[in-house]
This record gives sequence, structure tokens and C-alpha cells, in this order.
Amino acid sequence: MPMSEETLIRHCSPTLAGLKTGNLFGCDFASKEELYTEIRHLNQRLKAKGLRVLPLRYQNQRALIYVYRPEKLKQDFHCCETCRILKEQGYETLNQNQCLAELISRLRTEEDFPHEIGLFLGYPPEDVIGFIEKKKCLCTGCWKVYHNQKEAMKLFARYRKCTEIYLQEYHRGKSLETLAVSA
Repeated sequence: MPMSEETLIRHCSPTLAGLKTGNLFGCDFASKEELYTEIRHLNQRLKAKGLRVLPLRYQNQRALIYVYRPEKLKQDFHCCETCRILKEQGYETLNQNQCLAELISRLRTEEDFPHEIGLFLGYPPEDVIGFIEKKKCLCTGCWKVYHNQKEAMKLFARYRKCTEIYLQEYHRGKSLETLAVSA
């Protein structure tokens, strides 16, 4: 079953709209070769918009797909708190591409899911560290919130509205390339 544009829009609208660094979703695949072809095609279509699609992990004919904005990830990695968390989690470099390669390695080789993945998705560092340290969760939405609940709730509503609008526009005939903004 190929990855549909609708699936991409349903799970990644905030990233397509430039509101968020990245999104993850799972998709089934018949063969890795077909999946790679599909991802290459998506990357060709979305590159001009500043977007990239990567398979992070494969398990039981299912892939974990990461859609992200490399420039936004680079900006996120300039945050002192993000750098501190990555160092504490054993990342030897703070270069975004090398950190991404390390994350992929961890996803593919370690049994536990790396909690720092939230930093690659644009989650607030305070919430990522709250999750890692198992602090008291204030609320749950797109992620678990440990700090600034009010602001997180506003963001969650914004992301939901964005997804709703993007799906409506897609069903009205707008293409993926049209929906993806340059950011």
C-alpha cells in the first residue's frame, strides 16, 4: 500500500505549512525499493519548498517516516537548552545532519524509543526534558506538556485547525506542492 498524499497531509500539515519543524507517521510498504522510489519522488516535489522526507525506521513491513524542514531544524539546534539535552543524551556533535544520523541509528538499533526525538519535531525543550525526567504531565496533545500548558494548548489548536484546512483544500483539488509553503 503506497504512502498516500492524504496520509502525508493528515499527519504533516503543520510542517507543510511551516508552523512546525517536523512530523512523524507510520506507513505500510510492500518493498523497501518501492518505498525508496516513492520517497525520492516526494523529495523531488517538495525540495523547492524547503521540505525533506526520510524513512527513519523499518519494522514488520511498516516504516516510520519523518517529514521536516532542515532549515528549521538547524534553527532549533541553536537553542542552548536543545544543545544541552542532546549532549546529555550522548550526541557527540550538534550538527543537525550528524544528530539526525545518530537518531536514525538509535531508532534502528536500540530497543527503547529515543525520547529526545521531540527535539527533532519542534517540541519545546522544556517538555522534552520533562518527559525524559518523568515529571508530572500537565496535559497531552501533540506531545506531553510539562511546561507552559496555556501556550501548548494554543499550539495544539493551531495545528488541528491547520490540518483541518489542509485536508479540506486537498479534497477540493489543491496539490501537495500548492499546500506546502516555502519557509
